[in-house]
Amino acid sequence: MQFFLDSAITSEIEYALDTFNIDGITTNPRHVQVSGKPFLSVIREIARLVEGTEKTVSVEVNPHFMTYAEMLPEAEKLAAISPNFVIKLQCVEPAFKVIEALAKKDIRTNCTLIFSPMQALQAMRSGAYFISPFIGWKEANGEDVQNFIDDIVTIRDNYDFDSEIIVAAVRNARQIVDMAVLGADIVTAGLSVYQEGVQHPYTVDGIQRFTKFWDQTPYDEA
Repeated sequence: MQFFLDSAITSEIEYALDTFNIDGITTNPRHVQVSGKPFLSVIREIARLVEGTEKTVSVEVNPHFMTYAEMLPEAEKLAAISPNFVIKLQCVEPAFKVIEALAKKDIRTNCTLIFSPMQALQAMRSGAYFISPFIGWKEANGEDVQNFIDDIVTIRDNYDFDSEIIVAAVRNARQIVDMAVLGADIVTAGLSVYQEGVQHPYTVDGIQRFTKFWDQTPYDEA
């Protein structure tokens, strides 16, 4: 399973690249707003961080753009900024035609805001490089997420679609493990989720015990 970082804060991205060797980055309008920088400025900074690698950066088309005529030129403009960019399009009817058009030009897309297997199926049929089903929002609403992802994985494998599944809105390590068991290709989460996920109180306790024993044991003969 690949780990993507859900962020547009360049310092976080640098840290995650170095410490967790994250495989890609997903951004959205909220993350860009939190960065405090103009949209184009921050995505260009992120592009420089992954330049020369195969790591992808998902960047979102203006969410006000809801027609084919609006989405397509904006997607092409963003894709031209960096070969690492994958263009995020919301899961709405006009986006499917845009995804098809971009695929013919070898421009990769990430169909986002997917909340049903039917949405995922149509995005895969259209040729989306990534599809992003959201689980945190659904789980917070009391909806089942394991069957949701299992259905999407099964549909993808049944028909041998090329789309990779990025499970988004991941809130904790349990969700990461559940998605790995179900066979999702990728999870994307904030830095704190990964940091908390690799911590455990028994590990802390073990370090304290072993340090005590170490300190009471001569390192070499006197």
